[in-house]
Amino acid sequence: MFLNINILSFMLGFFFANILSTIPAQTGEWNIMSGSIIVTLNEVISKEIYSNKRTNQYLIIELLNNIKIGIVYGLFVDAFKLGS
Repeated sequence: MFLNINILSFMLGFFFANILSTIPAQTGEWNIMSGSIIVTLNEVISKEIYSNKRTNQYLIIELLNNIKIGIVYGLFVDAFKLGS
């Protein structure tokens, strides 16, 4: 059961990456702001993951980490699509 939830949260992060890379870039003015927001959220999630090892919130933290990994992976895929 946890494997399905982890894969679903990873794919949700990948979907969020596609949203974050296409919608703000339509105007061309929000690229720097959206990039800084994405980096800030990734760092806040990483700080929360690696500083707290509580057992009662472990599933939520693990899901946030999978979403974060999906966002980073999706942005790398988009960067490779733009580079080719």
